[in-house]
Amino acid sequence: MAQNKNSLLLKITLIIFAVVALVYGLIYVFVPQVLVEASGSEPVPSGWLRWSGAILVALGIGAIMVLRNPSKQGIFVTTLAIGALFCGLALLYSVLFEMTGIGNIEQTLVPAIINLILSVLFWISLKKSKAILW
Repeated sequence: MAQNKNSLLLKITLIIFAVVALVYGLIYVFVPQVLVEASGSEPVPSGWLRWSGAILVALGIGAIMVLRNPSKQGIFVTTLAIGALFCGLALLYSVLFEMTGIGNIEQTLVPAIINLILSVLFWISLKKSKAILW
């Protein structure tokens, strides 16, 4: 019973991550200029965005796979926690120190906040679900 309670936060965090990764990933793979235009930035070659979209789709699928069977998947969850942290910090850095060229600030700030929150949730989940993940 306690194990199920401890893994609930992990499952919720994996679901949120999977949804965010798959939505952004699929947009970057199939219609990358939509997000570029929404941000108010200048058009860029789509190939520069499509590869990162494919990585996001793969990570989203990986999160779903871990959700289905989280046993001994601590390495993958740790990787997601580190990736979300670095991504959030990089985007926050852009908002704070690169005001020119980032387009609409909310298009950078919102993903930064989402990634930082996801990172915190992943780190807490790792601690609470230690018995399952390791």
